[in-house]
Amino acid sequence: MKAFQDYYPENLSHCYGCGAKNDQGHRIKTFWDGDETVTRFTPEPYHTAIPGFTYGGLLASLIDCHSTGTAAAAMYKQEGRAMDTLPAFRFVTGSLHVDYLKPTPINETLEIRGRVKEIKGRKVVIESTVYAAGVATARGEVVAIQMPENFGVAAT
Repeated sequence: MKAFQDYYPENLSHCYGCGAKNDQGHRIKTFWDGDETVTRFTPEPYHTAIPGFTYGGLLASLIDCHSTGTAAAAMYKQEGRAMDTLPAFRFVTGSLHVDYLKPTPINETLEIRGRVKEIKGRKVVIESTVYAAGVATARGEVVAIQMPENFGVAAT
């Protein structure tokens, strides 16, 4: 099964969090799981905040990219289109709010689950929660804005 990020056009696959073309990035993969989306990510030792715990900035970036990927998939679903059809739906973050609920252990594979709260025009609101060993440790809300087709194309 292909992840949402596997459908991103090559020119939009360089994001640190979700871009397949960024060898130094997280390269997350997100999938539908019923009405929710899911990403799994295992922190590396260098993602440490204090010994034994994951850096909060990593959690925010996972929520961010998981949510923008979820927004794209939700828009395809709403439009009744396959994810490999053009024009491609891609989203950027309009706002990101994260609440840290509990310390997140670094020695656990994290599960990020998202759900669509609202789709309105070019805006999709996603709520995503990070779980470690089944315990919610962070929750975020992302307002994702659909990119115009010419975003990132140099003006001539």
